[in-house]
Amino acid sequence: MNNVILRMAWRNLWRHGKRTWLTVGAMIFSNSLLVFSISLQFGSYEMMIDNSLQAFSGHIQLQHPAYLEQPKIRYAIDNVTDRAQRLRDTLELTSISARAAGFALASSRDRSYGLQILGVDARHEPLVSTLPGLIRRGRYLEPGAREEIVIGSVLARNLRIDIGDELSFLGSGFDDSFAAGVVTVVGIFESGNADLDRSVAQVNLVYFQDSFAMGDAGNSIVIRAAQIDDVEPLMSRLKAELQGSDKVVARDWNELQPGLRQAIRADMTSAWFMYAVLIVLVAFSVLNTQLMSVLERTREFGTMMALGLRPARLARLVMLETGMMTAVGLLLGIGLGALITAYLSVVGFSYPGMAEMSVKFNLPERMYPAISLLSLSLGPLIVACGSLLAAIYPALRLNRLLPIEAMRAV
Repeated sequence: MNNVILRMAWRNLWRHGKRTWLTVGAMIFSNSLLVFSISLQFGSYEMMIDNSLQAFSGHIQLQHPAYLEQPKIRYAIDNVTDRAQRLRDTLELTSISARAAGFALASSRDRSYGLQILGVDARHEPLVSTLPGLIRRGRYLEPGAREEIVIGSVLARNLRIDIGDELSFLGSGFDDSFAAGVVTVVGIFESGNADLDRSVAQVNLVYFQDSFAMGDAGNSIVIRAAQIDDVEPLMSRLKAELQGSDKVVARDWNELQPGLRQAIRADMTSAWFMYAVLIVLVAFSVLNTQLMSVLERTREFGTMMALGLRPARLARLVMLETGMMTAVGLLLGIGLGALITAYLSVVGFSYPGMAEMSVKFNLPERMYPAISLLSLSLGPLIVACGSLLAAIYPALRLNRLLPIEAMRAV
């Protein structure tokens, strides 16, 4: 009996082949578009996270427990350079760099501005940060060189200085002594972030430690993972390494930049509003198709009811027809979307002007969709649920159908 019902549902579905294919075509289009859009969205989030973290903070930082809430120079890590080297050996990862940070008043011949001076390991800093690759004039710091500084383009403009000019700074050292020095500007970077270009400068770590009386201490060890998926395993290993220590903690990018995840959630919410519009349109297309099918077959349904078939069986028949149509649209839509996404995940996706902007800010020139089981199934499954829900109304109409009136219908 079940085979008979299945054959009947399949035959009824293709009574009006063009209409059915129009509805199935809408499903295929929406499903493939959702697969591609969601995969591209996930890929763009990965790129957004990597680009934001690679610019400055890294994926993970080792810090003093109080440093995140109160970024003061006295909350430091002892033997920061040696610790960083041990981590490179233990984790078998080269993209690890030690830093120290202090605040100072920087002065040129004409003007003075407050800024944050970072002491960095010039040999390893390019492996954790994109700032060394954003030097627009001059060069980056040479490892071990003293009395050199690189500054942002906005700060250079505010202080009215250029490559080769001297800059003096005055701040508070690790032991509350005065930290002062005169350095030569060897490079000017332009990150595209005005706040960063205005308020951050870098000197070599050894020179910073001497100027700010830090000895061998520093404020953070920055770790850049190969990809975002490696962060959790690295955090597990670091917590195991630091177990029992109350002077050093490991913080991942969620703690370092909580606003980044909030921005991703806000973008995802706005994107799903647009996806919901597409899903509702497909659901209405299914509703229209199935409602027309039920109305056209009123006499047929009336005859079947007069022969003893209950309305509930007819309603299940209509739902089965909708399920078959949805299954065709689901499978073909996912297949087409997966092919498009898989191709673009290899060759990349770019829009006009993206390459020029990416080169300017030292970013990837193409976006790559992140294909996964979730991105392949999430959108199409919601479309399928919406389609089945849309067919409930035409199916329920059969419960109010009277056999005699139905058989008289024209």
